[in-house]
Amino acid sequence: MPVYNYSAMNPAGKRVKKAIEAENQQQASERLRASGLRVSEIKQASRFSMAALNAGMQKMSGVKSQTLVIFSRQFATMINAGIPVIRCLDVLESQTDDPAFGPVMTRVKSDVMAGKTLTESLLRHPKAFSPLFCSMVRAAEVGGILDVVLNRLAVFLEKEAEIRSKVKSAMMYPSVIFFFAIFVTTGLFLFVLPTFKKMFSDIQIDGKPLELPFLSQMIFTIGDFVKNFFYIPVLLVVGLVVAYKSLKRTEEGKRLIDRTKLKLPIVGDLIRKIAISRFSRTFGTLTQSGVPIMQALEIVADTAGNHIVRDAVLAARQNIREGQRLSGPLEASGVFPPMVTQMIEIGEEAGKISEMLEKIADFYDTEVDATIKGLTSMIEPIMIMFVGSVVGLIAVAVLMPIPKMQEALQKGGRK
Repeated sequence: MPVYNYSAMNPAGKRVKKAIEAENQQQASERLRASGLRVSEIKQASRFSMAALNAGMQKMSGVKSQTLVIFSRQFATMINAGIPVIRCLDVLESQTDDPAFGPVMTRVKSDVMAGKTLTESLLRHPKAFSPLFCSMVRAAEVGGILDVVLNRLAVFLEKEAEIRSKVKSAMMYPSVIFFFAIFVTTGLFLFVLPTFKKMFSDIQIDGKPLELPFLSQMIFTIGDFVKNFFYIPVLLVVGLVVAYKSLKRTEEGKRLIDRTKLKLPIVGDLIRKIAISRFSRTFGTLTQSGVPIMQALEIVADTAGNHIVRDAVLAARQNIREGQRLSGPLEASGVFPPMVTQMIEIGEEAGKISEMLEKIADFYDTEVDATIKGLTSMIEPIMIMFVGSVVGLIAVAVLMPIPKMQEALQKGGRK
C-alpha cells in the first residue's frame, strides 16, 4: 500500500508532519480530515521512504513507558465512550508527539483497517508492545472489556515506571560523588603529589636526602604507580566489563550473576523486593484481566528480569500443569519469603489470588520505597567519608615531611 507524507494542523493548533498509508491520495486526505486534521500538504513518498518506514518499524527502539501510559488511558476513555477502534487509533495517531511511536500507530491502524485484530496488529511491534501488553489486550478483546484492561495496563506501567525512577534517583547522588572522588583522587596523584615529591627530594640534610615518614613514602609510591602505570586500572576495568558481558551471554552465566546479585549485602535485599513486587503486580494484573494462568505464568517468567525468579516461576507453572500448588516452587527458590508464599496459598484456597497478589505488590512497593530511602541515607555519608578520608590522607602525607624540611632550611640558613 502506498505511503503519503503529509503536513497538517491538529485540533489543538499544532503542526504535525507524519506519514499515512492509503490506497490513493484522495483516500489519505479524507482519512486525515476525518481525524480532525487540516491538511496543508500531502504527497506520495518515494520507494526509498517506504522502505525506510518498513525498516524503521523493524529496528525501532523501545517506546517510552510514559507514552504507553498516555496511549492506554486515552484509548480506554474513547472505547468507554463508544468510539470505534479505528476512529480511536486515528485520533491517537494524530495526537502522539513521540517520534518513535507515531510510525507504530500508523502501521497498527493500517493493519486493523485491513481486517486484523488489535492484538495481531500490536504483536507486529514487539519493541513497542510487550508480551504482557499484547496478552492483556487479547484477553480484553475476548472478554469485551478493552477499556477496563487498558486502564489496568496504564496503572501497571505507571507503577513500574515509578519504581525504576526511584531506583535511578536513589543512585544518582552516590554515583556523582563516586565519580567526583575518582576525578579528585586521580588529579591529586597525577599533578599534586609529583610536585611535592620533587620538592622534598631536592632537600638534603647533612648531605643526605630528606628522610620521609612511612605514610608519605607509601602515598608517593602509589602516586608513582598511578602516574606510570595508569593504564593497568583502566585495562582491569575494561577486562571486568568484557568478562561480565561474556558471562551474560550464557544461561549459566546469567544465573550466576543473578544469584550473586540476590546475595549482595543490602543491595541484594532491594533487588529481591523489586523482583517480588514485579512478579506480584504482573501476575495479578494478567490473571485479573482474564489471561489464563498458564499463559500468565509464562509471560511473568519472561518479564521477571532475574533468572532465579524466572526458574522459580517456570517450576511453579510445571507444578500447576501437574495439578499441584503454585506456592511450593516459589518458596523453594529462596527468593520469595514465607509471608509471600503463604499469602499466595491462601489466595489459591479462597479463589482470590488476583486480589492477594495485588496486596503483596502494594506491600512490597512500600518496602522498596523504604529500602531505597534507607540505602540512600546510608550510602551518602559513606561516600562523603570516603572522599574526605582519601583527601585527608594525602594532605597528611604531604604535610608530615614539612617540619623536617623547615629544620633543614634553618640549618642551611645558619651555615
